[in-house]
Amino acid sequence: MPLSGTMLAVSAFAELTTALDLGVARAPHSLSRRLELASGTGAGKADKVFSDRRTLAASATEDLDLAGTLVDAFGATITLARVKGIIIAAAAGNTNNVLVGAASGSPWATLLNSTGVITLRPGAFLAVGTGAADATGYVVTATSADLLKVANSAAGSSVTYDIHIIGASA
Repeated sequence: MPLSGTMLAVSAFAELTTALDLGVARAPHSLSRRLELASGTGAGKADKVFSDRRTLAASATEDLDLAGTLVDAFGATITLARVKGIIIAAAAGNTNNVLVGAASGSPWATLLNSTGVITLRPGAFLAVGTGAADATGYVVTATSADLLKVANSAAGSSVTYDIHIIGASA
């Protein structure tokens, strides 16, 4: 099943201002990146996508198996060999943080190493994409390096997060 219109984009803008005697000086700063991927498995291509809104109970964790248990929008199980882009967003209404990374066994280590953890405070997000010319992406190794751990940082309340993974099967 081919993918079409696959894109990952991120943009940031800020403007510094200061008052002058006869006006205001402005220094705009911006950074934007956009990754468009064709259908397939090589450089600049992807053929799999997983997207979901998930909720974890207080203090709960889950390991997302990137090679064999994720299910696409049509109910088909997908196996990723390479991740080309990923966005994880913690719901703004969360009380606790969402922790991403450091699965205890078979961690997907090519993004955060085996022990790295990103803390997503309520409303925060993480977006990572590869370059369009990159055929490798973030490698997933079935059974030995394929688990992405997501955890609720504390007791007392559940957390909700959205996740979108774009990848290739080979």
